[in-house]
Amino acid sequence: MVDKHFGLNDVVQMKKSHPCGENRWKIIRMGMDIRIKCQGCGHSVMIPRREFTKKMKKILEKAENE
Repeated sequence: MVDKHFGLNDVVQMKKSHPCGENRWKIIRMGMDIRIKCQGCGHSVMIPRREFTKKMKKILEKAENE
């Protein structure tokens, strides 16, 4: 299995879309749990890192490193 490299402020696509219809999520917190924010309605969800890596489909936009 290919390891998915994601970082803070990356925009990712999940396997299932949010009930609002949007499928773009921004990573706003990283640690043992990852908090992602829906780009459509602004709702945020915190999920365990292991679950996040299973449910993430692909990275749409990489954040600019400062």
